[in-house]
Amino acid sequence: MSPRPAADGVTIVRRIRTVLHRIPRAAWICALIAFLNAACWSIITPPFQVPDEPAHFAYVQQLAENRTLPKSRNGAFSEEEEVALHDLRQEEVQWHPESHTIATQAEQRRLEHDLAQPLPRSGPSDAGVATSEPPLYYALQTIPYLLGSGGNLLVRLELMRLLSALMAGLTALFVYLFVREALPGASWAWAVGGLCIALAPLLGFMSGAVTPEGGLYAVSAAIFYLLARGFRRGLTPGLAVAIGVVIGIGMLTKINFVGLIPGVIVGLLVLAIRAARTSRRTACRSLALAAGIAASPVCLYVVSNLISNHPALGVISSGINITSGRGPVLKEISYIWQSYLPRLPGMTNYFPGISTTIQMWFDRSVGFYGWNDTSFPVWVEQLALILAGLLAMLSVRALIMVRATLRRRLIELGVYAVMAVGLLALIGASSYLVPEEAGTYSEPRYLLPLLSLLGAALVLGARGAGRRWGPAVGAVIVILFLAHDVFSQLQVIARFYG
Repeated sequence: MSPRPAADGVTIVRRIRTVLHRIPRAAWICALIAFLNAACWSIITPPFQVPDEPAHFAYVQQLAENRTLPKSRNGAFSEEEEVALHDLRQEEVQWHPESHTIATQAEQRRLEHDLAQPLPRSGPSDAGVATSEPPLYYALQTIPYLLGSGGNLLVRLELMRLLSALMAGLTALFVYLFVREALPGASWAWAVGGLCIALAPLLGFMSGAVTPEGGLYAVSAAIFYLLARGFRRGLTPGLAVAIGVVIGIGMLTKINFVGLIPGVIVGLLVLAIRAARTSRRTACRSLALAAGIAASPVCLYVVSNLISNHPALGVISSGINITSGRGPVLKEISYIWQSYLPRLPGMTNYFPGISTTIQMWFDRSVGFYGWNDTSFPVWVEQLALILAGLLAMLSVRALIMVRATLRRRLIELGVYAVMAVGLLALIGASSYLVPEEAGTYSEPRYLLPLLSLLGAALVLGARGAGRRWGPAVGAVIVILFLAHDVFSQLQVIARFYG
């Protein structure tokens, strides 16, 4: 008779295989397309020409080479990375659209020659702006970093970028599964949501780089899917464990995940109350499992910060200290409101002459690449606004068609709304901490944890065209996203290579 641990291991493997086999083939196709798209972005985007990528690489290098968390935010990296940044003319290209990356054979030979030297890889415990971020994403990135340790820095960087591209695949996979659970009416429409997210250029751009935001997008899509599954099938101990694990992973991936937590908590409470109608004991057990598992990584994060002489809650602690000296809370609420919506009477005008909804969020969502200095012409943004308006009308029509079902699911929709509002409030509050630069954090990449909701809106838009025309409209939407992705890549190529 085989030992019990071995039998348990076989059982776990079988369960994993069963779960994977239940995932539709279309979902895997969406994941593959998202990975390939992000991989393409990782190739066309020059090294270290994505926001804060030099700092994120330094964090990984610090973990891999020194086995410790970074402690300084001064921006002094290892000699190897400093040489690479210098030879790539990173600072000359950053923030300067008129400057291009290296292009001559002489520059390439110099870069390869310098990186072939035995340059020290151990830095001064410095990861710049990334220093206060949670460590999970960076710990995972040490795997490709160490696998490529025999090559030069650029080889390791590309391997790390490909790991981020895999996370884009997970994002598209979970978005597909989310729309399948949330909008089960038409199976053909699920692929519309999954494919459009897989081809979303901003997802490809960010997930084709070394940044924990790629991990955040995947974890956020996963938590939306698990909650949708709970609302459709009920809260079970197994689902509660999965939700707790994903919350813990999210908290250890990037601090912005905190914005989703209020909505997740509300969702868990609603699911537990519903489950209590059948079995109060099972409901309490499930809720306790989710809460206990989710809280464990937070405790580890606090302990690791204290050991490394950081504030207990990392950047949250810093934010609390800064916000406490910024004046009345109502002013901050007013600022956050105006960051997304038109100013109400009596509010101080923080964004004079600017429509934040259109100019700061929508237009930048159409194209905002490189160091936030690469975008499309104005006419493209105007055309995109018209198309988005048409899609919004189709989505409203779809909601009207299923208004009876909509009324029964208002609580579930409310949970998703709380998650969205929580993230928006966190982003707005972060921008409020920098009073001299209004809208500092008004970058669409910070909204990508809500990709699941975008996928659902796209599915509704396709279904709003009706049974006869819906599939055709869905195909047009996917083609538009593909065209947007291709032309976005061309914009980035023109920006960096002339």
